[in-house]
Amino acid sequence: MQSTRAIQVVGCHAEGEIGDVIVGGILPPPGDSVFAQMKAFERDFDHLRRFLLCEPRGSVARHINLLVPPKRSDCVAGAIIMEPTEYPPMSGSNTMCITTVLLETGLVPMREPVTTLRLDMPGGPVDVTARCVGGKVRSVTIANVPSFALHLDAVVEVEGVGSVAVDIAYGGMIYALVDATRLGFEVVPAEARDLAVLGEKIRLAARSQLTAVHPENPDISGVSIVQLNTPFSGAGSAARNTCIVAPGRSDRSPTGTGLSARLAVLHARGLLKVGDRFAHTSLIGSRFEGEILSETLCGGRPAIVPAITGRAWITGTHTYLLDPTDPWPDGYVLGDTWGTTGETRQT
Repeated sequence: MQSTRAIQVVGCHAEGEIGDVIVGGILPPPGDSVFAQMKAFERDFDHLRRFLLCEPRGSVARHINLLVPPKRSDCVAGAIIMEPTEYPPMSGSNTMCITTVLLETGLVPMREPVTTLRLDMPGGPVDVTARCVGGKVRSVTIANVPSFALHLDAVVEVEGVGSVAVDIAYGGMIYALVDATRLGFEVVPAEARDLAVLGEKIRLAARSQLTAVHPENPDISGVSIVQLNTPFSGAGSAARNTCIVAPGRSDRSPTGTGLSARLAVLHARGLLKVGDRFAHTSLIGSRFEGEILSETLCGGRPAIVPAITGRAWITGTHTYLLDPTDPWPDGYVLGDTWGTTGETRQT
């Protein structure tokens, strides 16, 4: 057996969404912050993302996370999140996977019944509380980055659909949020393919027609993901949702940054206040619990600090090798399985 590359990965998923964690074989990229390291990796090492996420080693349904030493002294670890078309500044499901892998593999000491830690993420530090029993992480609660609404009741023109009302909000990624029931959907598993096609169309329309820029970091800009949901029915309730990850497939989890963005929109509309809870369920029936912890400002803009709670499970370990004669060292994609638009980078 010959190999020019060997990358060690711990498999993990959070409420159904794959968020595998690289634990060996890739050195941390340069940079004085984890965000700078993320940009350096994107610029100089994107072939490694494609190697692990594209076929024949990966799939569009996978995310992968590179552990890096923290740049902040108050954090135990940092991480670079890699998704099928982008490097998001934050992800709830991936952070749950990272936390579970850190604690259950012993990379960070587990303390029962509760382990608290801070992670240095590209979007900023996040405080994590893991409830642990018998060496197992039973749940993970993330006090997320400040989340806020950017546009309420904006209208975009969507190819083949017409005018669609959207809210634009940041919850660690920039979302376009849409009440899918207004477009005739129930947000159920049988609609998964049609929802994916619709969501990708809305993303492309919102990305081209609306300006969305993080007030403190202009490198975070443009709608990168679409949330299709059912209506809000009050504090303490739950709604169905699916978040369409570019290039057009449904997140299997309820999506932590998506729930954060929805909490921010509901708070901006005066429908939720500090201390209120609200949950999302996914197309596969998994659930994230959300809560508004506090109000804050982000770049002078009113924002909230949301908390998201969910679960993650380790699925196995794997070492990915590259045979020097392999004709697809960076992998490949085909549109029949790689989302609805077949892209490997955001457009």
